[in-house]
Amino acid sequence: MTNKNNKKGFTIIEVVLVLAIAGLIFLMVFIALPALQRSQRNTRRRQDMARILSAFNDYQANNNGNFPKSGNLDDFATKYIKTGSDDTFTDPDGSPYEWDGPYTYGESESIPTPGEDDLAEGKHKIAVFYKAKCNGESVNEDEKGGARSLAITYTLEGGAVYCGDNQ
Repeated sequence: MTNKNNKKGFTIIEVVLVLAIAGLIFLMVFIALPALQRSQRNTRRRQDMARILSAFNDYQANNNGNFPKSGNLDDFATKYIKTGSDDTFTDPDGSPYEWDGPYTYGESESIPTPGEDDLAEGKHKIAVFYKAKCNGESVNEDEKGGARSLAITYTLEGGAVYCGDNQ
């Protein structure tokens, strides 16, 4: 004899359990996604800073070891940092990079430290330091490299500071 009450299908508990698991998976994805996007933007910023250092080295090689004069960094960027048909060089969020400096040890009144809130304020400042080298996230005077040494800093999302030099 067969049981007439034996129906095929899912119980309410099984359906709720599957929906709860799917909800947890979606929640984990939406939590991880902004961190992944921030990491990708910071990677692009680091690559941009490496391109800038390379452009400074090219400029120095073409100008008898000298770096661009103060106030001439926009002209330098136009000639040495090419990004495509429109020749704009922008942050991954679409805002233009801004130049801060150049500052020269022994000549500048005060040498600034990278601002943690530059990005929070919508500023994308690339600080340029002549006669300097990087020491972790900070810039120090380069007594050995002298006039040929250069360092740049840029504040990344999350407050970390990129510091790169041509040494």
